[in-house]
Amino acid sequence: MKFSFHWLRPFRRTPTPLPEDVTLPVSGGLGTFGGVYTPSILTILGVIMYLRFGWVLGNVGLVGTLIIVTLSTSITFLTALSVCAIATDRVVRGGGAYYMISRSLGIETGGAVGIPLYFAQAISVALYTIGFAESLVATFPQLNARLVTVVVTMLVAVVAVTSARWAIRVQYVIMAAIALSLLAFVGGHSVSESVMGVWGAPVDRAEPFWSVFAVFFPAVTGIMAGVNMSGDLENPTRSLPTGTLWAVGTGYVIYMVLPLLLVVRADAVALTENPLIMQQMALWGPSILLGVWGATLSSALGSILGAPRVLQALVRDRVLPGWMRPLGTGEGPEDEPRIGTWVTLGVALVAVAIGDLNLIAPVLTMFFLTTYLVLNVAAGIEGFLQSPSFRPSFQVHWSLSFLGAAGCLAVMFLINALATVAAAAIALGIFLWLQQRELRTTWGDARRGMWMALLQTGIFQVDAVADTRNWQPHILVLSNSPTKRLAPIELADALAHHRGLITVSRVLSKGNSDIPRRAALESTIREFLSKQGLQVLVRLMESDDPFDGAAQLIETYGIGPLVPNTIVMGDSDDEASRDRYCQLIGHIHQAKRNVAILREHPIQGFGRRRRIDVWWGGMQANGSLMLLLAYLLRADTRWRRAEIFVNLVVPSEAAAQAARTNITALIAEMRIGAKTQVLIANDRPFETILQKISRRADVVFLGMANPAQFESNRDFRAYYDELHAKSAGLPATIFVLAAPEFAFSEVLKERSA
Repeated sequence: MKFSFHWLRPFRRTPTPLPEDVTLPVSGGLGTFGGVYTPSILTILGVIMYLRFGWVLGNVGLVGTLIIVTLSTSITFLTALSVCAIATDRVVRGGGAYYMISRSLGIETGGAVGIPLYFAQAISVALYTIGFAESLVATFPQLNARLVTVVVTMLVAVVAVTSARWAIRVQYVIMAAIALSLLAFVGGHSVSESVMGVWGAPVDRAEPFWSVFAVFFPAVTGIMAGVNMSGDLENPTRSLPTGTLWAVGTGYVIYMVLPLLLVVRADAVALTENPLIMQQMALWGPSILLGVWGATLSSALGSILGAPRVLQALVRDRVLPGWMRPLGTGEGPEDEPRIGTWVTLGVALVAVAIGDLNLIAPVLTMFFLTTYLVLNVAAGIEGFLQSPSFRPSFQVHWSLSFLGAAGCLAVMFLINALATVAAAAIALGIFLWLQQRELRTTWGDARRGMWMALLQTGIFQVDAVADTRNWQPHILVLSNSPTKRLAPIELADALAHHRGLITVSRVLSKGNSDIPRRAALESTIREFLSKQGLQVLVRLMESDDPFDGAAQLIETYGIGPLVPNTIVMGDSDDEASRDRYCQLIGHIHQAKRNVAILREHPIQGFGRRRRIDVWWGGMQANGSLMLLLAYLLRADTRWRRAEIFVNLVVPSEAAAQAARTNITALIAEMRIGAKTQVLIANDRPFETILQKISRRADVVFLGMANPAQFESNRDFRAYYDELHAKSAGLPATIFVLAAPEFAFSEVLKERSA
């Protein structure tokens, strides 16, 4: 593992070009101490420490408390390392954790985490003001706790709206009060005759360990307070790692020392039943009240400063709907999100209506753990891929980031598996909603690198020789007009049904387009087909002759063993080019590719998609491939109600009985749910039977003869003309020619096994 803990020295890094839609940082911004360390440590040493730490100790004992503190801080520390790695690789703008995730894993993932993160920050305002009111009412019982909470919440919002810089100055005074309270507590005394003791047992009917953990964990989530102020920092690349890690370290030392003092000064009952037990122990009791009030107010202030900036970033990235655009505006030289602050106040007041500290804290734990998990995943992926663009000054091995992510996920399930699944469902729902909106960004992210790494691994694992067990249709569609003639592409999409790759190709006349125009045309075709719900690749090439270009494309397109095995194209109605068209069919067959030629019906298209006719000629060659393609076609959701009819023509009644027995047994063995029809010719020509039986079908599969059986291309062209004539007037018809030397009958047996 490689670590570079040189975050106390100035960073040297190459400036990264900024996205077009991101504003530059405000000059003369906040420094490390005021902008990161102060809000982070004040959030860490907050309401949980003063009002719930004794309750934690009384429920799980000293050892359990030290385990909770260490485990919680370990997760936060690993996350802080991930945050530092990302922060020293790029300039972190407003939005903090959301900004980092969206620029690493994409805007959909960023939004899926950023929206819950905003609500977590907004709700945490209520957590802290409720804690303030609880301690104030304990001192002055004549006050109304709910009214105090509402008034204090509104006052905190007013301070935040006034100025972030002024709010930071207020936090310096609060930090001095907290320091005074801790000194008074250290010099304090016992309050119980019998104390809990180092090995004392917790109270009877204690809360479960993981429930206590859920209540405590928000105490160590203070790193978000600094990260969310990233847009207001003068030098976020330096300030975020330095301030964050110092805050985490300071908080851990204090939380490990406090329980050692508490256990020798009070018993378990006093610790769990008296939220202000620290006041009774302190050398000067009022100092604890000052610390409680200062900590709760500063934490509330930090949250109400951070949440609107996350909201502002979400709106500016167009994650939220357009009608919410006013929430992204900023006022004054420091770009204060004042409208967002008032909205955040409304969310906080709703949470205040709940009014239960122990109920709100676990909810925040889930939100923060989700954010921490994704931050760790983002840093882990960036480090694992070793992309040249990821060059953090603060280097952290990717395994530590993934360890942090695993810790977050494990703790979430241990706390509440149902709540974890619910949180995942919410994030997934937001992700799919954003993905459906097809948001465009001006920055890249790590997703392309992830897929490239998987693709590289997969390509080298694929055998060059196809096997029947894993055969999937990889289709190349030859089309002269992909945006106007969709039927062949829709057929390919139905056959692949997300099983294989589909590439739509077009051959352009040489000299009519240069490389930039060809790339733009590819993009246009891809976007058009995507809007039609067709997930395909697009490949354009130039050639003096369209048939030579198509033949060259079939021979060269692909990467390693991953090449198209099935060529889908439209039928040719141009008599003048029929010879070249038939030559292309022969070339495809020689290249050992399957051929599927769609002859469209000009009026009904694919009809009602209820009946598929397969004209059977036996399991060998075309017969098994046609049956396989019919099976794949019916697997598509648009064809799921279709019935497959396997039609077999025999010369006489004497042959019919054996044919019925054999084909029925064969189809039953394959379990593809097809119906069989054995038809007696009685000297009728095949085309008469074909026209009579298949005129009610929606698509018809007909096999083609092997071009190599004919002495010349002229003879094959005559055969193809005759096939045309026989099928004239039928519904949509697919002429099938199976690739040589591949046992498609074995594919059917594998699928039915």
